[in-house]
Amino acid sequence: MNILYCGDANMQKGIYLSAVSICSKNPCPLNIFVLTSDVEGYTAIPTRFAKKLETALCRHNKESRVRVINISEIFGDYLPTANLNTRFTPLCMLRLFADKVYEIPNKILYLDGDVLCRKDFGELYNLDISEIEIAGVPDRYGKWFFGNILKHNYLNSGVLLMNMENIRKSGLFEKCRKMCRDEKMFMPDQTALNKLAVKVKISPKYNAQGRIKKDTVFKHFTTFFKFLPYFRAVTIKPWDACKMHTKLKIYEFDHLLDGLPDFE
Repeated sequence: MNILYCGDANMQKGIYLSAVSICSKNPCPLNIFVLTSDVEGYTAIPTRFAKKLETALCRHNKESRVRVINISEIFGDYLPTANLNTRFTPLCMLRLFADKVYEIPNKILYLDGDVLCRKDFGELYNLDISEIEIAGVPDRYGKWFFGNILKHNYLNSGVLLMNMENIRKSGLFEKCRKMCRDEKMFMPDQTALNKLAVKVKISPKYNAQGRIKKDTVFKHFTTFFKFLPYFRAVTIKPWDACKMHTKLKIYEFDHLLDGLPDFE
């Protein structure tokens, strides 16, 4: 199974936890690709991270492999200049450069670094996507505006099954990069993908952005809104054990945190 992550050095904990959660629930070997970059204000994930993560994965399956690929030169040549100062790190947009990396295989599952696995996801991975570019779950909040009002399946980009062969043929990511460079958007790469991709909607159990349910496969720790006693945005990430316990009352991932190493 081919898995893609993206981010800077601050995402090492998240990527590590996510990948270990996957291999603990799935018997197949994992081929993990991590795209990273140096850009002003952000430091790339060091290549030694690959060895640290691979060692952990091989405790479950000795055939699992990890590659950290620094695409600073490619990213620097096509910076998303219109969206460098949004509330989202510009390195979230690294996934839009996967088509430029020849090592990335034709079928790959992209995951955000705050997504944890609860069950075998073989059914998702083996989904037939031969006629589309991406498959994903509607965004928890975006679907209210785009799904109901505009009759548009606005997908959350935190879990995407991607057909890289079709993406390369259509130039989808190239078109998305141009949009992120030229047009300021609230959720830049996610919005560009939704506007331009040939996509299909899949079960919410593969990207649960709200409460964990019995059939939840991937839990995505996205920012959510609280309305009482006043409106506010709340962000709790899976590596913050204290808030996971006190605010979310989630304990089922504690075993992952117990083995979390230090990262530079």
